[in-house]
Amino acid sequence: MIRQADERDVSDIMRVYAAARAFMRASGNLTQWTGGYPSEKIVRADIARGVSYVLENEAGLLHAVFALIPGDDPTYEYIEGAWQDASPYATVHRAGSDGTERGTFRAILAFARAQYEHLRADTHADNIPMQNCLQKNGFAYCGIIYLKSGDPRRAYEWSSGR
Repeated sequence: MIRQADERDVSDIMRVYAAARAFMRASGNLTQWTGGYPSEKIVRADIARGVSYVLENEAGLLHAVFALIPGDDPTYEYIEGAWQDASPYATVHRAGSDGTERGTFRAILAFARAQYEHLRADTHADNIPMQNCLQKNGFAYCGIIYLKSGDPRRAYEWSSGR
């Protein structure tokens, strides 16, 4: 089940993000989500904006989290490459799982696609598992975008019109 996150979920969300960071490190992704990112401040801001969602298993245990943010993402204005679709979109950000359930990313995408016909996402060059998930689920690699910090990210896009 996917539902909008609320304040009571913050500690579980932070636990999920800690598990996701540990998985990244074990997978050779040593530099993404460092310094405690995503922070509790970011988590609380996502909840307050109504863009944070959690996944619960049949027992009601929270096992994954993501942000689904409609509208233009400022970091996507410049891309070394090309977006394939200029229509309005939503961005999947901060997707993380504690690894206890299978099919989490497919569930996230099914939820997002039920609401939006155009999605974008980005990930670190070292995050091979996420790149594979995006490509297996119909996202096309479009090029490199840059975060506010100047760090590069691989940018992907999915559109129902493709």
